[in-house]
Amino acid sequence: MSALTEGSTAPAFTMKASGGREVSSAALKGKPYLIYFYPKANTPGCTTQACGVQEALPQLGKLGLTVIGVSPDAIPPIEKFAAKYNLAFPLASDADHAVAEAYGVWVEKSMYGRTYMGMERSSFLVGADGKIVKVWRKVKPAEHAAQVLEAAKAL
Repeated sequence: MSALTEGSTAPAFTMKASGGREVSSAALKGKPYLIYFYPKANTPGCTTQACGVQEALPQLGKLGLTVIGVSPDAIPPIEKFAAKYNLAFPLASDADHAVAEAYGVWVEKSMYGRTYMGMERSSFLVGADGKIVKVWRKVKPAEHAAQVLEAAKAL
């Protein structure tokens, strides 16, 4: 597991995303972006988080920030989730969790006494230079968009 911190170079990625798009770190070269990891499309926390980000999108766009949501879901449930909530930003599928592992957010979790591997709700604000500017671990969905907006203003 990688311990990415502020100042680290963001890992490279290429993933299929909602709306028939493909997202990649190469295409974002020279631009700031937020890559956020969420456990599962269409669950309450993930919906709160995604809708908050969607609401903040106009302000984030004015700051030149691209947003990408990433989950281990396959593309069909991601497409349904994006359509249901009119999410304009790309939601990417990291079904093999290679990108999550590179970012150190594919972690052991436990629920009802059972341990399993899953996505830690985390976000990484990456500067135009490809370096991580801000890291949020164990994100609280309702507060996420405001925190990102505040940090993005400093870019």
